[in-house]
Amino acid sequence: METTANGGLKLNYKRTALIGFAFFGILLLWQVYDSWCPTFLTDIFAKHFYNMTSAELKASDPDKILNVQWIVGIIMACDNLAALILLPIFGNLSDRTKTPIGKRMPYILVGTFVSAVAFPFIPLFFHRHNIVGMVAMMGVVLIFMMMYRNPAVALMPDITPKPLRAKANGIINIMGYFGGAFATVLGLKYVLSSYINAPLAERNIWVIEMPFIIASVLMVISALVLFRTIRENELAEKLKDEMDMGEQLAAVATPIDDDKPMSRENKAMLLAILGAEFLWFMSDNALGTYIGNYVIYYLKSVSSATMILTILGGLASVIGFAIAGGIAEKIGRKWTISTGLMITFVGLIVMCFVRPTNLVKAGSAHGEFTFPVLLYAVWVLKGFGMALVHNCSFPMVVELCSSKKIGKFTGFYYAASMSAQTVTPILLGLVLKAAMAWRALPVYACILTLLSCTVFTSLVKNIKAGKVANVTGIEALGADD
Repeated sequence: METTANGGLKLNYKRTALIGFAFFGILLLWQVYDSWCPTFLTDIFAKHFYNMTSAELKASDPDKILNVQWIVGIIMACDNLAALILLPIFGNLSDRTKTPIGKRMPYILVGTFVSAVAFPFIPLFFHRHNIVGMVAMMGVVLIFMMMYRNPAVALMPDITPKPLRAKANGIINIMGYFGGAFATVLGLKYVLSSYINAPLAERNIWVIEMPFIIASVLMVISALVLFRTIRENELAEKLKDEMDMGEQLAAVATPIDDDKPMSRENKAMLLAILGAEFLWFMSDNALGTYIGNYVIYYLKSVSSATMILTILGGLASVIGFAIAGGIAEKIGRKWTISTGLMITFVGLIVMCFVRPTNLVKAGSAHGEFTFPVLLYAVWVLKGFGMALVHNCSFPMVVELCSSKKIGKFTGFYYAASMSAQTVTPILLGLVLKAAMAWRALPVYACILTLLSCTVFTSLVKNIKAGKVANVTGIEALGADD
């Protein structure tokens, strides 16, 4: 980061991309976790309650699969409940931490290595039908990922002036989606449904173990790259003047002053953003948690189709993240987010009309149906729309605090998202049990997305940041490390 001749600010794209390695590790692990664990739980509870694998239960009485989804939701939500408590704690701790390697890096390194060691034990315990061991390992991974996640995300605003954070967040998220894309490739190579649909005696543990091992190794590598290239303390000192200038250009109703209570206008803005965020994460996490089961047990299709969905949604997200900062500069972050929510809502309306094709897939060893093409279009719309939302929402939250409280306000942001992810798996599991129909999933997501758009559009002000200069081309990769 450096100032231009006219006193403006410009974004260092190279350094921002290097910070993005933290998010690469986060989304890599999260994608593997969300794609595999709900199906693991569904299968192990089918065996526990009905003495059949989930594939056998799907063939004999598919409605009973819905009966266990509320338990799946509780297990998935318990980990998020721990995260809801721990994220603000680690955010506050990292704000006050001082070490020779920085205030965020110790948490990033410890969280990475413990999570990476525990992660491959999840499929191992599942393969051995040990529900206690599997859930315990899921808990360990989630707890230490919370130690990692808040400080890792706070690192970008620590060294990026406020007016540049929407564009910087786009780069960070693109790096993260590379991690998610890699996890998706693993899902195409190691097909979960081939493991689930096989008889117990013929299940090959490496089909489910390898994605977890590879994700752990890459997560450690990404943390080491971050550690070797980003020197927190040096950068904090070097960029002090630019950070102060960013405060003067911030998109806030009233100036930030740590020595005074938060202003009424800024507090109202924060609560409105967090409330809307809670609702859109309720929707998005419901889809993320249950889409694997939706594909396998409702559409009766091959699980690798879910990975193709993720690829298409990820590509659309990358496009959204790449242009969201530019859109926000023109129309403001409020209307960029509102537009993203409405695009997502349109996609989910389309999803309400998706049905199983009832056409057996050619070459399928398990009589799986072909995948409905319409769902691909849904995921493209959702991926693009939610990229606009996520790109601008986090910068709006940390815009409302000084550099001394970034970890704390990052904790607020993730408290809203994690509380949503605590509630929604249980609530949707109960909805599915009551409705006895997988079609309740898109309806549920539609309602919550529309509510979030209504809350956000009606309660959040559109305050634009001061104009800044942005370097482009080869100069953007500059050498100011």
